[in-house]
Amino acid sequence: MGHLSHAVLRAGRPPSVRPTEPDTPWEETMQDRKPVESWLTDMDGVLVHEGQPVPGAPEFINRLRSSGKPFLVLTNNSIYTPRDLQARLTRMGFEVPEHAIWTAALATAQFLADQRPGGTAYVIGEAGLTTALHAVGYVLTDFAPDYVVLGETRTYSFEAITKAVRLINDGARFICTNPDVTGPSVEGALPAAGSVAAMISKATGVEPYFVGKPNPMMMRSALNTINAHSETTAMIGDRMDTDILCGLEAGLETILVLTGISTRVEAERYPYRPSRIVDSILDLIDEI
Repeated sequence: MGHLSHAVLRAGRPPSVRPTEPDTPWEETMQDRKPVESWLTDMDGVLVHEGQPVPGAPEFINRLRSSGKPFLVLTNNSIYTPRDLQARLTRMGFEVPEHAIWTAALATAQFLADQRPGGTAYVIGEAGLTTALHAVGYVLTDFAPDYVVLGETRTYSFEAITKAVRLINDGARFICTNPDVTGPSVEGALPAAGSVAAMISKATGVEPYFVGKPNPMMMRSALNTINAHSETTAMIGDRMDTDILCGLEAGLETILVLTGISTRVEAERYPYRPSRIVDSILDLIDEI
């Protein structure tokens, strides 16, 4: 499948719903893909839902580990370090190595290290982001930083946002870990990094560069981490607008599961399609 420009998504065409056609040429072309040798999977909505493991998800991870096939668990959440997330998953019955977790914070740190090695940044975020930036040799400062880096946090402060606005106005480059405007919680939706980024953009007139999904850079950095090739890698996700789009633009096989955000009907409204749709990750265990 060819590269799908973001411009297509902004074209403003009314969505159309088409009935599923089991024997379309589209599905025939997907059958021509090479066998999957590496797996990328989103975490929330695919492996975990509302703080509980999705049925079959721990078994899927165990099958991956025993198979020896490279895999990564991906998340746009930049609050936690891979070690934090490993502990969280372990409590729910998963056996995921720390090195098999790839976050938007890690992707952001890698991007900045490639762009401007040994640079400086003013950071709004939690340990997941600050730890990742320290690990690549970045200095965190509010004195004429190269970048303002915005990540997820549960304690956004007016003072920190004001500082970010002034630094950007003074010439700092604006980076955001992910474009998600809301995040889930037991009580309901929470404002996420994308919402705060929009506020800063409104105040400065400067749009951030988003590193996390749906930027295909997130997928490419993940592929590089496990030395995988796009032609033999599958991406499992629950969101059409991030997971599936990101995998599609990176040239991966894309598998939508219905245990999270997007439904089968909603998936048909997008101008792009996943390679296939399954009810849950449980349906993929026998493919490992």
